[in-house]
Amino acid sequence: MEALKSCYGDGSSDSDSESVPSAPTSAPSAVLTPLPPPPISLLDPSAFLDLQTGQTTRIRSFPHVDGNYALHIYIPINISSPSKKELSAFLKKVSSREPNLNVVDVDVPLNVLCKNDEKLEQVALGREFHISLGRTVPIRVHQIDSVISMLKQKLQIQRQFWIDFNKWEVFVNDDHTRTFLSVEVVQGGLIEITKQIEAVNTVYRLHNLPEFYKDPRPHISLAWALGDISHSLKKVVDEEMKCAVGKSFKSIFSCKFKGIECKIGKKAYTICKIPDGQ
Repeated sequence: MEALKSCYGDGSSDSDSESVPSAPTSAPSAVLTPLPPPPISLLDPSAFLDLQTGQTTRIRSFPHVDGNYALHIYIPINISSPSKKELSAFLKKVSSREPNLNVVDVDVPLNVLCKNDEKLEQVALGREFHISLGRTVPIRVHQIDSVISMLKQKLQIQRQFWIDFNKWEVFVNDDHTRTFLSVEVVQGGLIEITKQIEAVNTVYRLHNLPEFYKDPRPHISLAWALGDISHSLKKVVDEEMKCAVGKSFKSIFSCKFKGIECKIGKKAYTICKIPDGQ
């Protein structure tokens, strides 16, 4: 078991990044050197926090059972530099009216980052985002090889396509402990992603795992808040969108589909990858 833990990590410490964010550790405030920008994974979230802001908390989406490892299958998404500027502008407007938002994964209050455009783009939008193709669920060690093999069989042959994020949307997790500010795919790429979700559902079903939502809505989440604040946040988003009269939001931003990844515990697998240049 110790050998398995060293390979996949401790199952108790890993699950869906959106539903189980980790609390930042306390540390004195520090000044980050603006150039060169540090990797997002090495950033200390507490460096952005005033000591009076306190800490955010996270709740697991499922209880830990020894020998279980969290399975998450997703499309990696990276936001281009030109798109970051437009997204940052909208995030600043929403954050000014809804101060309880935090950056996904990094767990820094969004209104703190909004004071510095460079840090906002780097920290809030510079990381890799994920379009989930299935629920994040616990699986047993003996299921891992079978799940990976079937996912590759069902998804390995894919063509490149454009993914258009067309709509700002607000989502709430199943137990209403967390609200997310997201951008949703409602046109370009929706058909292809829906077919991928159906393939993942087939694999999940064969392993007695809970399938994805009946009517999937592919998206990436940029910010979150504790509790269900969907009504107030949705109102803010809708009003800010109405204020953007004359601007085209047919596509908030677009990116190419480049592959599908799977993470089990702390171990990552490439399910399919589109070669560069295609």
